[in-house]
Amino acid sequence: MSEGRIAVERHRRGNRWMHWINFPLLTVMIWSGLRIYWADLRDPFGVGIGGWHWFELFPDWINEPLGLDRKLARGMAFHFTFGWLLTLNGAAFFIYLWRTGGWRNFVPTRDDLRTIPAVLLHEVGLRKDAPPQGKYNGMQQLTYAVVLIMGALAVISGFAIYKPTQLALLTSMFGGYEGARFVHFWVTIGFVLFFGIHILQVARAGFRNFWSMVTGYELLDAPEDDESEASEEFEEVGA
Repeated sequence: MSEGRIAVERHRRGNRWMHWINFPLLTVMIWSGLRIYWADLRDPFGVGIGGWHWFELFPDWINEPLGLDRKLARGMAFHFTFGWLLTLNGAAFFIYLWRTGGWRNFVPTRDDLRTIPAVLLHEVGLRKDAPPQGKYNGMQQLTYAVVLIMGALAVISGFAIYKPTQLALLTSMFGGYEGARFVHFWVTIGFVLFFGIHILQVARAGFRNFWSMVTGYELLDAPEDDESEASEEFEEVGA
């Protein structure tokens, strides 16, 4: 520790480990899922309103450079193998949040939700000061809660697609095979959008914020008028 700095714990070990395990697993799942999607593109998903069609997902200029076409067998092999690993890691994370009480950091209260407009105004530069917050602000809490729900939907809808006959009841909950496929696809698009926004936010927050997710601690400037108290806080947190 440098002079005049204190180490403050930001992320527990379990959060960090499962975060870094989940990132490559989800990346492989999206990549392999696109291979399966492109293997039989008779009914592509698209974006539009009513009869007004804007574009289809995904266009050839994305598909061809990534070599996603005609790779069904390889895509399925990767998807099913890494899908089990993603499911196990997700289940472990939910149990960890429940046992440690960490779920409270991801579920916004009414007061947290009321701060979202102020948070957004601060993010776009229309408000000078950010509203008071705990570990995460209201917008972050809402986003992470939605991502956790999306993860559960991805796994459940994936099983409904994988075994539509054996898990007929589960598949019917989505309105049938096509309904489960629809949910699974758009949850994937949601993850892609989250990835992009999350990486931009991490870059905006700076290297110190990123490094805290690696080590678990963030170095902050110690209060100049109470060095002894700062020293005691460092010893307690670093223990």
